[in-house]
Amino acid sequence: MKKISILLILAVVMISFTASAQKLVSSKTHFKFFSSTPAEDIEANNYKTVSTLEKSNGKIVFSVPMQSFEFEKALMQEHFNSKKFLDTKSNPKSKLTGNITNISEVNFEKDGSYSVNVEGELTINGVSNAIKEKATVTVKDGKVSMKSKLNITLADYQIAFKKGKPSTNIAKTIEVTMEAIY
Repeated sequence: MKKISILLILAVVMISFTASAQKLVSSKTHFKFFSSTPAEDIEANNYKTVSTLEKSNGKIVFSVPMQSFEFEKALMQEHFNSKKFLDTKSNPKSKLTGNITNISEVNFEKDGSYSVNVEGELTINGVSNAIKEKATVTVKDGKVSMKSKLNITLADYQIAFKKGKPSTNIAKTIEVTMEAIY
């Protein structure tokens, strides 16, 4: 009886370990956005994003705490978080959920760079839109990372200053770069 209990516990532990080995988690995820206008360039960085990648099916999730973006100027950060722009108190997180549609082309056991296609949904400011983007998954010495660059049209997420100086200082489309190290 003792032998069966030990084998059963061992089997449960092995199944749990195998399942967790298939799901990669990154707390070393960096999101950067860049806006360029004749008036000024604006860049913000966020190192508090969390990401998961399931190796078996390509499911990915990125959770981005919006108040964690850091700006060069305090006034930029104040405008970004304000009710007139992103209202980060009401919408504290943005989220990207989706799938790497060609995950079978990534060999997690072999060093290399793999071009992948990501399809999913991006939610910013409480507004969700479908996305289709390219990314690169890199495997090196058993470690996995993923990089992507996309352009986001702010109006698609109901983000805009209606008037005043901030409305001319931020581009209508911004470049977002992300990198996750799992």
